Order: sequence, then structure tokens, then C-alpha cells
Amino acid sequence: MTAISSTSLDTEDDDDGPSACVMVFNANDPSGSGGITADIQAIASVGAHALPVITGTYTRDTTEVYDHYCMDDEAVTEQARAILEDVPVLVFKVGFVGSPENLSAVAELASDYADIPLLAYMPDLSWWQEDKVDVYLDAYNELLLPLATLLVGNHSTLSRWLLPDWSAERNPTARDIARAANEFGVPYTLVTGIPLPDQFIDNVLCTPTAVLCSNKFERFDAAFAGAGDTLSAALAALIASGTELSESVTEALSYLDRCLESGFRPGMGNVLPDRLFWAHPETDDEEPQESSFEISPNDTRH
Repeated sequence: MTAISSTSLDTEDDDDGPSACVMVFNANDPSGSGGITADIQAIASVGAHALPVITGTYTRDTTEVYDHYCMDDEAVTEQARAILEDVPVLVFKVGFVGSPENLSAVAELASDYADIPLLAYMPDLSWWQEDKVDVYLDAYNELLLPLATLLVGNHSTLSRWLLPDWSAERNPTARDIARAANEFGVPYTLVTGIPLPDQFIDNVLCTPTAVLCSNKFERFDAAFAGAGDTLSAALAALIASGTELSESVTEALSYLDRCLESGFRPGMGNVLPDRLFWAHPETDDEEPQESSFEISPNDTRH
């Protein structure tokens, strides 16, 4: 099993830009809330470079997912192998890949590059047909979890998946979930969105035997789309940049908190994280001045 540790990458002295490259396997999201869009923006925002491998596409708006169209596993493999032979990849981040065949393709790639840590993010699949979810999760357990270095997911999502027969009166703890994940070979688990009193949530990184760090945040009074992809992509980028695991988790959660605080609603549905909040100019309390610069839509040209 690959351990997460600080990693350096030799580059030429005159190279500019980020040197830490993260290969992401995920679906296209036309709403821009999650998927490949979230991966690319979050990874770039924290200073790394995304190598996106598209595994399919959602049909969705900012309110809900309606369907998903899966890409052929051979196309997924060819996308990844072409760039793996060219660019040194420091972390794999796996989001929703759409089918057991694609899970098998990603697992084969990860096995061939076993020295690269793999971060597996499990999104909420409640929008999907139940029979497809069952087949997908069974394949995930068999093919991908044994290769995962770190599993990331919401408390309710991971509980339903990994502890389906939980019968205790209390809710499972993060360590309960980590122990269930470890039965498939996962050494580290980050459980997010654990409900706390007074509108707070906890996010816990743990192993089956220990809590490594815990970060509490106040819950925002809004429904968000894309938070999980944003967090997991930022976390993958920080790990690729050589940041220690617990520190990476703390920084990624703080980054997500700022993204949600600056969230925006582009349509009629959920709020989207603003992954580029830091790039916006600061505003003051003065009324904005009217601009005299106008462009006629009929006269514009490149």
C-alpha cells in the first residue's frame, strides 16, 4: 500500500508555473458545480496542475442530476496512458467514473503505477438507479478500495455504503467508518459533514485505530452542489505539492469553507462553491460608478 508522504519533483531552474501534477478521473458536469470542472479549478487554485481524464458526462442542472452517459473504458485508458507516458503524476484523484468497466480500467492503471498515491472520492449517488448503484459499489469495493491510499466522503454517504447493516442506536463514528474501509485495504479515511449541535459539522481524518485530525466548521444556511469534488481535488493537489497529510486536510477544509462562504447561485438551483474567490477584486461600501463603456451586440467582432 502506498503511503502518503512529502514528494519532490525535479524541474529545470527556468520552469515556470506549478510542478505538482494530479491526474483526475471524473465526469463532465455541464452545471460547473462538480466533476472535472471542480477538479481543474480547485487544483489550479491551490497551486498544482490538473491532468483531467473524462470518464463520461452528467445530464444535470444546478438543482439535480438527471442522468449520466458513460465513456468507453478503452477511451478512459487511452486518455490516461498517453499523458502518463509524458508527465510525472504525483497523485491520482478518482471521482465518479460511471461503470464497473471504468473502475476496472482505473484500477489497472493505478496498479501499473503503484507508487502514486490514490485519493478516492465517493459522491452521493442517490440520483442513480438503485441496481446500478449496487453494481457500481460492489465493483468499487473489489477493484478500487484495495488500491486507495485515502478515501474521502460525506458521513451519510460512507455510512450507507460501508456500514449498511449498522444497527446500533448511535450513529457510526468516523473511526467506525475507517475500520469498515480498512477491511478493503484503505489506510486513511476522511469523513466529512458529521452533524454536531448548534449548526456545526465535524470533519475527521482517521485510521482504524486513531483520529489524526478533526476540523469543525459552522454549517452554512444554503444547499450547495459540488462541495465534495472541490474538497477532494484541493486535498489531492496539496498532497501532490508535498504537504503532510493532516496539514493538507486542514488546509483543504479551510479552502472549501472560503469557497462556500463566497458561493454563488448562477441558476435557479443550488449554490455553487466559488473556487476562485481569491481572484475577485476587493469591494468597498461605495456605490459602484456607472460605466460609460458600452458594446453593441450587433457590432462586436474578434
